[in-house]
Parts: sequence; structure tokens; C-alpha cells
Amino acid sequence: MKNIDTLLHARWVIPVDNKNRYLEQHCIAIHDDRILEVLPSEQATKKYSAAVTRNYPQHALMPGLINSHTHAAMNLFRGLADDLNLMDWLENHIWPAEAKHVNEAFVYTGTELAIAEMIRSGTTCFNDMYFFPDITARVAADIGMRACVGLILIDFPTVWANNSDEYIDKGLAVFDHYKGHDLIKTAFAPHAPYTVSDEPLKQIRTLSDELELNIHMHIHETAFEVSQAKSDTGVRPLTRLYELGLLTPALQAVHMTQLNEDEIPLLAASGCHVIHCPESNMKLASGICPVKQLLDAGVNVTLGTDSSSSNNDLDMFGEMRSAALLAKIGTMDATAVSAEQVLQMATINGARALGIDDITGSLEAGKFADIVAVNFDTIETVPVYDPVSHLVYCSSREHVTDVWIAGEQRLTDRVLNSIDETRLKQESVRIGSAIRNH
Repeated sequence: MKNIDTLLHARWVIPVDNKNRYLEQHCIAIHDDRILEVLPSEQATKKYSAAVTRNYPQHALMPGLINSHTHAAMNLFRGLADDLNLMDWLENHIWPAEAKHVNEAFVYTGTELAIAEMIRSGTTCFNDMYFFPDITARVAADIGMRACVGLILIDFPTVWANNSDEYIDKGLAVFDHYKGHDLIKTAFAPHAPYTVSDEPLKQIRTLSDELELNIHMHIHETAFEVSQAKSDTGVRPLTRLYELGLLTPALQAVHMTQLNEDEIPLLAASGCHVIHCPESNMKLASGICPVKQLLDAGVNVTLGTDSSSSNNDLDMFGEMRSAALLAKIGTMDATAVSAEQVLQMATINGARALGIDDITGSLEAGKFADIVAVNFDTIETVPVYDPVSHLVYCSSREHVTDVWIAGEQRLTDRVLNSIDETRLKQESVRIGSAIRNH
């Protein structure tokens, strides 16, 4: 028998490997942070001797969820301004609040709060865009959370930088610091076409090629954005980005609720990735991303929550359900987007968009052990006919019991292992009180 680190036996394993919808009575063998093998439990007990063996007789084991669009530190603005349209929400509430309150300490605590929520929700990787990306990266690395940290770029001065050159220089310093890190990646994160001018976009286009960095950007979020761009520049934002050479496989286009028939084949031909944020788009009345049409055209579509100030949670289980249902009602076709497709959007598609599908996003030999255990033995989840459908339409984040990131258990029986929950809640409440009373 081979001595290894961990054996996880489960009633169901959902590998998201394009081979098996699900496996019954299977085991995941883990050693040196990675998956050695997914095999029947009966074979595993004969083949391996593990330092740690865990049994999940009524659980499903699935790949860790990948939240492809977040503004993590904004967890501290949760519920600050609700029931508003996007530009009113941004210009009259969020941007003024950020100007008053955002600093390194705010980003540190807000990011820690977001990571705690995400791990307890079964998310093992997030793709962020916010100020002080150095702090976001440090918090994620210290906790042991996988992250792609956006190197923010915007035309106007903020607490992070004063001009495009400073944004880019400070971003490149973060890139250099985390280059080669096991858990932390970086990407350029120009905020949106309406907040970043041509010259900085040309510069990051060149740097993206040179450094092999992705570009993470809000695009076509609202009809107002598109009409304003046409008024200002004479072309739609996507056309402008195409003319600037930004429509490439490096581009992660967030929201994309306003697409015409010509733009979908353009996205497919360019190899761009689309990040769908259904709940934020619904709450801000921004529109509906045409997910079925994008998938049918061969575009890689993934899922994100957006921030907790526009959503108001980081619950990828809820996002999966919302994505499936919104696609159905948006097309008046109950078959539009299946549970299996939505699960792929929340796992392997997200990994593909972030450029890490070779190391995570599915439960396959050689990939890091980013794994979530979901309890199906509850009043809300019995009986089980199809565990994949169950994950999307029945389960919730409260059913997540255990989480591993790179083979390290970060949640055990719903208790966080590397975060002091009491201290974090107290500090978050203190900051919230200061914001409310300012």
C-alpha cells in the first residue's frame, strides 16, 4: 500500500471532467497538495494508506467554486445603498463612500471578511478588482485562499494612485512580488471603457502580451453605458476595444448585458471570456447577459457575484441557481442552460478564464486539491435523484461543511480553520459603525 496524505470517501463525487456527470461511492486520493487519483472507495482502501481519512457517506464532493468577478473589500459596504440604478448607486453613494473610508486597513478587513464568507460558501478562488491589490493579495496568501488579484486602472485619482502611469507602475510592483506564487495570480483590471481612456488601454494591451497577463474589465454593463459611448466616441464600447486590439483570449469581459447579434460571433472569434453576474445585474436592473447564445457560439462563460454592495452576498450557489433560471426566462426556453452547464460555468469555465484550468476547476489527477463537501443529508435536500441538479436547484451555501484549498483543509464542519471569526466580526461591525456615523 502507498502512504499518502489524505483520502476523502464520499457518496458522490462530481468531477466536472467532461467524462462523468457524477461518480458514486468514490474516493479522492490527495498527496502533496494535489489529487493523485479519483477512484472507487473499495479500490482506494486497498491501494492507499492515508495519514488522514475522512468519510462523507451522504455528501457530494465537488470542485471548489470559482468566483470570477469580485470587489472583495466592498463587503464592508454591504447594504449601504440598495434599490438604485447603477450610475446613481456609483456616483452618489459608492464613490463618495470610497473617497471617505477606503484605506489599507479597510481593504485588509473587508478582504478578510469576503474570504471568510467565500470559503464558508464553497468558493476556493476569486478574481478581484479593487484598490490596494497588494493588501488583497497579502490577505489571501496569509489565509491560504486562491486568488487572481486585479491591478486596478482608472483615469481619475483615487486613494490608490493619482494617474494612469502610477496605477500601472504600482500594479506591476504587485505583479513582480507575486510572480510564481502557488496561490496568487495577477491581472490588469481597467475599470470600464467609460472610465479608462485610449492611451492607458493601449499600454496595458502591450504589457498584457509581454507579461502574459489577463485583462479583467466591466464592459457593456448597461444600455446607458453603450448609448453614452456611442454619443461620445461614435462607436459601441466593444467596437472601440476591438479597434484598440483588446479583444483577445486574455480579455475577461464582465457583465455583457448589452450585446447585439454581430458582437457575439466577434467575441467567439476573438476567444474572449464573458463573466456573467446575474444577481448583481438583476438588482441594479442592468440587463440580462445572453448566456445561451454565447455558449451556443462557443464563448467561454463563467460566473461571478460582483461585490456584496451590489449583490448583497458572495454566494456562488445562489448565483448558479439564478444563472440557470434567468437564462430560461430570458429565452422562454426551459432547456436554455442546464444545471451541468451552470456548474461548469462556476468551476472549470472560471478556471479557464483565469488561465488556471491546468491546476484547478475540476477533480482530476494532477490538479490541486481544491475541493468542497456538500451535505445532502438534510431536511432541505432529501431525497437525491441527481446530485448535479441538486447542487444547482436545491443546495445552498449552508450545506457546505468542509473545504480544501491546495490540499489544506480551510473549513471543517463549517468552522474556519485559518480565520478568527469572533475577531473578524467585531472589527467589521466597528468599521460599519464608523461608516454609518460619519
